[in-house]
Amino acid sequence: MKEGGGGWLLYEWRRRKQLSLLFIFLLLSTTFILWSSWGPNTSFLTTISSSLSPPQQQQQQQMQQLNPDFNSPLMPASAAGEVKKVADDDLSSSPVTSSSINTPPDVNVNVNVNVDINTPSPSSDIQAEDNNKHDDDDDSTTHHDNNTTQILVSDSKQHLLEPKKQDSPAAENQSCTNFGRGKWVRDDTRPLYSGFGCKQWLSSMWACRLTQRTDFEYEKLRWQPKDCQTDDISGPKFLKRMQDKTLAFIGDSLGRQQFQSLMCMITGGEERQDVQDVGKEYGLVKARGSVRPDGWAYRFLVTNTTILYYWSASLCNLEPIDPRNKTTYIAMHLDRPPAFLQRYINRFHVVVLNTGHHWNRGKLNANRWVMYVGGKPNTDRKIADIASAKNLTVHSIVKWVNGELRKYPGLKAFYRSISPRHFFNGDWNSGGTCDSSTPGALEVLQNVSSDSLASGAVKGTDVKLLDITALSEVREEGHISRYSIGATPGMQDCLHWCLPGIPDTWNELLFAQI
Repeated sequence: MKEGGGGWLLYEWRRRKQLSLLFIFLLLSTTFILWSSWGPNTSFLTTISSSLSPPQQQQQQQMQQLNPDFNSPLMPASAAGEVKKVADDDLSSSPVTSSSINTPPDVNVNVNVNVDINTPSPSSDIQAEDNNKHDDDDDSTTHHDNNTTQILVSDSKQHLLEPKKQDSPAAENQSCTNFGRGKWVRDDTRPLYSGFGCKQWLSSMWACRLTQRTDFEYEKLRWQPKDCQTDDISGPKFLKRMQDKTLAFIGDSLGRQQFQSLMCMITGGEERQDVQDVGKEYGLVKARGSVRPDGWAYRFLVTNTTILYYWSASLCNLEPIDPRNKTTYIAMHLDRPPAFLQRYINRFHVVVLNTGHHWNRGKLNANRWVMYVGGKPNTDRKIADIASAKNLTVHSIVKWVNGELRKYPGLKAFYRSISPRHFFNGDWNSGGTCDSSTPGALEVLQNVSSDSLASGAVKGTDVKLLDITALSEVREEGHISRYSIGATPGMQDCLHWCLPGIPDTWNELLFAQI
């Protein structure tokens, strides 16, 4: 019995050992076959997700699309929502870039814009204007010297009217570093709103479709920065990016044009009932006897996005020397920002500043502005020079805003370079014209800004330069010209732009950088 029992036990042990080895061999073979069947493009996460319930599987697929690095199939729904929000914010805040741009083969245009745009023109007899009119009838002061502008253009301007060619796929995405360098291309999807519409926001005097003008090819041009692709602006995209935020334009009538342009671009020129006038929150109400308020503020209720404009032609703080006297002189504090900006900057998330065309002796005299520095009348003859006074003001406000950026980390600030004027064969009051129906050039290749004052002021600060000068310089055909509504006979508006038009591009570049 013992020998028989021992033999049986030995036999049973050997049989189980053989079965174990066979099981291990089958398991390894099965694993190898399954692993090979996945292929190089099949992830282990995909196989696991196939065993999840339908809601879990759908959530898993969404997470993989939003975040390629996501590799946890067990993330709770609340965490998945946070990842989706972050991913959407990243997509909306980063411009789509491309390192390869398709250039029409027959276009060989080289522009070297070198305009001394910061030097005011000699004093001229400018009629005093009602201060309440602000500067919608801005008789620009920066003289456009045709001899200082060097533009080299090939004889193939007809290619301007060719349909836009599709950009070739980028081999490697690159960030835009110079939005002011690039070319104008034809785009039949433009304009982004109708020149006959947008009556809710657009002043009729700037809507050239309502005038006797007949050529509107300028509306079809889109600015393409060199070596990058900007994200196309749309109302929903802009409002999403600016959700619960406030954008403030502070400057002269060109700033007002940019403000109205943006309102039209966001709404597509359509009437909106969900936009609330919130001017009272910022003291922007029409005073008794005034033609218009000092600005406007509107809130898009769907995203709690506020867009406002405040009129400040000089970006100085202006104070009546004798508030009781309506004809009193105005203290023009060159080294102090506008009181409006000082008061409300803590409520802003994006600020766009500009000044330029009111800096001349005629404007100062007409507005009764007296230069002040350090809270006292200026006695420095060097500062009394218009160019020096403007230089002091621009550097002062940029420095001040830069200091505010440190207080409010969520704030972004832009100083917009000067908008060029195109008075040929005279000035605004001496028969100057801008009758061209085609651009001066198609491409801008310079690497530095044409507005040296603006670029110098922001250098070394966190205030960004919104450089629109050179790209606007070549678009002489985009001005209101002789088609001004109610214009004085013999005078042309070669300062302001038709809308839709060039200021739309300024907003596209702004959108790309916020």
